[in-house]
Amino acid sequence: MRVAAVQYEVGTDPQANLAAGLRMIDAAAERGAELIVLPEFCNHLSWYESREHARALACRHGDAFLTAIAARASRHRAHVKLGVTLARPDGRTTGASLLYGPGGGLLGEADKQVLMGAENDHLDAGDSAGPVVPTAVGRLGMYACMEGVICEVTRGLALRGAQVLLNSLNSFAVDEAALHVPVRAAENQVWVVAANKVGPLIPADRLAQVSAGLGVPAEWLHGAGESQIVAPDGTVVERAPRAGEAVVVADIDPAAADAGRARHFTTRRPARYGPLAAPGRPRTAPAGAPVLPVAVVRGDAALVRRAAAEGARLIVLPEGSPVTAEEAARAVAGTDAHAVTGTGTLVGPSGPIPPPHTGNNTARSGPAASRPPGATYGGPGSSGTAGATLPRSGVVPCDVYELPWGRLAVIVGSAARHPEEFRLAALADADVVAVPFTPREAWELRLGLLERSAENRLNIVAAGQDGPGGLAGAILALPADFTLWTRWQGPFTGQISHPMVTHVKNTDLLVQGTVSPAQSVNRLVSRGTDLVAGRPWRLAGALVEGPQ
Repeated sequence: MRVAAVQYEVGTDPQANLAAGLRMIDAAAERGAELIVLPEFCNHLSWYESREHARALACRHGDAFLTAIAARASRHRAHVKLGVTLARPDGRTTGASLLYGPGGGLLGEADKQVLMGAENDHLDAGDSAGPVVPTAVGRLGMYACMEGVICEVTRGLALRGAQVLLNSLNSFAVDEAALHVPVRAAENQVWVVAANKVGPLIPADRLAQVSAGLGVPAEWLHGAGESQIVAPDGTVVERAPRAGEAVVVADIDPAAADAGRARHFTTRRPARYGPLAAPGRPRTAPAGAPVLPVAVVRGDAALVRRAAAEGARLIVLPEGSPVTAEEAARAVAGTDAHAVTGTGTLVGPSGPIPPPHTGNNTARSGPAASRPPGATYGGPGSSGTAGATLPRSGVVPCDVYELPWGRLAVIVGSAARHPEEFRLAALADADVVAVPFTPREAWELRLGLLERSAENRLNIVAAGQDGPGGLAGAILALPADFTLWTRWQGPFTGQISHPMVTHVKNTDLLVQGTVSPAQSVNRLVSRGTDLVAGRPWRLAGALVEGPQ
């Protein structure tokens, strides 16, 4: 099947926007595309004065805008997917993904479940999971922009059998193309076809005002382009430039997704994932320390001792490390360091620290340890304590250790391949995740761990044996700049939800760095959009049930 992603500018004139969309469909069809993906909010810029204004400008099924798109799909005998605002008969106005077939009929629709910033003021979030649409060109799933910055929507589509995911974007963030788009292909072993906008995403008469308020240069408030087609291993097959209209096409085999996905999903643990379908809640744990020195040690106990002596307070060893818990304890004796062994055992100067909860996820009796916000490290010999604050549901999604600098979760081995595991850590208000693992595919270190940090606001210290692409691990620290509705502190680089990365190479035996437990408190990527509390938990049934 030949697929295409198209990018172009959308303004405040619906007729001009329709003409541009039809022209881009024609251009893709001329290159033989059987499936064409257009950007999000193709009918009007995502900028409205009120909910009433948004509803007045929204599409309706059967209106001139959508009828013209359907007719163009029929003319070219192509599948066309686009994103628009849609006025529903029940009074809701949604951000809708629509798929028209080669006969011109509407094959499927999906309302956006995760709204970004001001979209919450003008639109209503979806109240049902989008369908997996069986077509002559494969099983297709649809999502839009912010739904791809967290894991649940795309994961659910893949678990329900989608082979190709179609993403319509309205984004000025460069980390969409660099991270959030390709990781959804790799972590789910599916194809992704993603179409973004170019040109201003804010009306011209408001651009200077918004730029000054955010502290973001006006040129950065344009659609970031880089529409792309991504293979199931995370390889970007074709990518458009950052600016200017473009059509990218590629020939893909949708069925190629099935075998890899089946193998990949065998190591999931759905029985653990019940909390993912529980109501969202704001973080309740206090902030951790502003700075935490950490280290990855891929050598012997002497290197653990050296890392602790040089100031590391958290040391992570790779899966399969020959250093035992007893050796690690002796190596950190006399310091305030903790080590996580290759089996996931947390060790302090006094020896191994037992997990804070039993295997059936019930809370251990006794109060959880507490620590004031911004607490500093304990003195030499401090071992920390194990404990966690129960979510309001009374269910503990994963073990979290209370240490003098903050809250630590541990994820071991093949579990590190799955976004659900890190989501559980975020739900338990972890600040840092230690990951002793064995990287097996290049995407795990190039995309996977970075996304786990970004979508959950987690610092990650990952240690592995030699991996593909010359990488064996990473130290991922959260930046202070994150929330878009507050003024940006440092120079804006176009990255919004992306960690700071210190790579661990196959040739490295000891790598030191710093992370920031305190930054895990802030999960608001924009006003009204909390990456963890705002996840679509009501629609996460597929994640709990497993592949269908």
